Amino acid sequence: MSKILLVLTSHNILGNTGRPTGFWLEEFTAPYYVFLDAGEKVTVASPKGGQPPIDPKSDEAANQTDSMTRFKGDKAAQAVLAGTARLSDMKASDFDTVFYSGGHGPMWDLAEDPVSIALIESFYNAGKPVAAVCHAPGVLRHVKYKGEPIVKGKRVTGFTNTEEEEVQLTKVVPFLVEDELKRLGGLFEKVDNWKPFAITDGRLITGQNPASSTSAAQALLELLK
Repeated sequence: MSKILLVLTSHNILGNTGRPTGFWLEEFTAPYYVFLDAGEKVTVASPKGGQPPIDPKSDEAANQTDSMTRFKGDKAAQAVLAGTARLSDMKASDFDTVFYSGGHGPMWDLAEDPVSIALIESFYNAGKPVAAVCHAPGVLRHVKYKGEPIVKGKRVTGFTNTEEEEVQLTKVVPFLVEDELKRLGGLFEKVDNWKPFAITDGRLITGQNPASSTSAAQALLELLK
């Protein structure tokens, strides 16, 4: 049994629009159940602890998935989400790996959070895998490995410029995930908008969009074997 830390955002406002944001629900439920069904031990954490904000858009009728339906009937999982641990209390030495779920929220808090940056570095320095999906690869922007950006020279993916354009938030987000990963020296790859796509390069796993949550989680399990 592996011990997996699953990290969610605590940020709930979309830039200066006044509109709500948070984590994308599928990006929590899909990996959570992939890990749970494989018999792994999952701890969920967020910067502020407690109930993290769900992006209301992620729960619209058009975005429903099997894992979300399962979650809505799962009191135990709801209790886990309502009582997330505080990220600052988490230590890499207590876990085998870390998985960051996306949604737009992480671009404001986790991407700039010294606690999160140091935590990812401590996982990676200890030889442990790091995974991030959709907007969450953006949380790697300040993370270093041996003095260089962790993504430098690595095959990576994440929420694409064209996907951001499609949701009309290109001018709202603090940076574009695709552009930022390229700027840092990442070898950015992508498939068509909204199609599942995950990349494993060494101990780094990245997924492109919400639909990639399951494949990114499965790729992480493969790596843990």
